[in-house]
Amino acid sequence: MPIAHRMDHFTINTDNLEATRKFYAELGLTPGPRPNFAVDGIWLYSEGRPLLHVIERQSLPEQRRGVLDHMAFFSTDLQGAIDWVKSKNMRCRLNRAPDPFGIWQMFFFDPNGAEVELDFAAWEPAPREWQGKNMVLEPETVAA
Repeated sequence: MPIAHRMDHFTINTDNLEATRKFYAELGLTPGPRPNFAVDGIWLYSEGRPLLHVIERQSLPEQRRGVLDHMAFFSTDLQGAIDWVKSKNMRCRLNRAPDPFGIWQMFFFDPNGAEVELDFAAWEPAPREWQGKNMVLEPETVAA
């Protein structure tokens, strides 16, 4: 019987490989070796492992949520992440998970419409914008 030990990777489709590469580079993922598949794409690495596989397509299907809802990464520097979202003029949601966990959860979309979650340790200080409740930062409210 197989036993799953850890998440190996996520795969997303894109019709703009360069914009996708740049977006995830800003989250600290770097391109690395990839097998010679029949389709173009890139593998993006974190800590020496290919964490995100990106497949290039001519066009994407109409956006809709499927059975995979989002991908989550553990991250550090919550205020830096908020500042980055502001610099990109993106919409994001910031939640504090209920007790006993209390981790910070930030949600936003990549250039392809895939939802990304960044999780931060509960001990990270609240960002300047935090008002003591779950919040949404809209692009017009985060413009620098």
